[in-house]
Amino acid sequence: MSDDRLFRLILLAGFVIFMPIGIYHRLKAHTGEKLDRRQEGLFILVTLRLAGVAGMTGLIAYVINPASMAWAAVPLPVWLRWMGVGLCLIAGLLLVWMFRSLGRNLTDTVVTRKEHTLVTVGPYRWVRHPLYSSAALAIAGNSLVAANWFFFVAGCVAFLLLVIRTRKEEENLIARFGDEYRKYMQRTGRFVPRW
Repeated sequence: MSDDRLFRLILLAGFVIFMPIGIYHRLKAHTGEKLDRRQEGLFILVTLRLAGVAGMTGLIAYVINPASMAWAAVPLPVWLRWMGVGLCLIAGLLLVWMFRSLGRNLTDTVVTRKEHTLVTVGPYRWVRHPLYSSAALAIAGNSLVAANWFFFVAGCVAFLLLVIRTRKEEENLIARFGDEYRKYMQRTGRFVPRW
């Protein structure tokens, strides 16, 4: 089996394992409550989703037919691609830990639910946005595994938009939890632990 075929199978396995876990937790957290996604701002609302769709479509195209994404291929050494596998595994495990810790507080936007609670356990003990941290690791990992610059660029655009969106998300959390959230911000990092 060629290296490229092996790495494609690894990406497929990661997709098959971690995507259903994410879907399960999103469905489990769904309460039927209407959330006003417009609070993100129209620019972030549209461009973030477009960047995500572009990256995911490209990744699926690569797994199904790598020749369709050959225009963005980068010659990487096999050891670096294996490092990407490690990053993807760490990202997936962090994502599962985050989902389990966040529970019904999970939303796909900056809006908090009526029954929202401040979660400070699990990965939230160290970082305020472990979902975004795991996304950054997954972007880097998938780009290395696939040896493809397009995945990296689309992922970086999506991550940059998440970073911008974080300001509004944290404003909402401060409005909801006040000094409790401000103190939480002082002792935790936004995306990486505060040492």
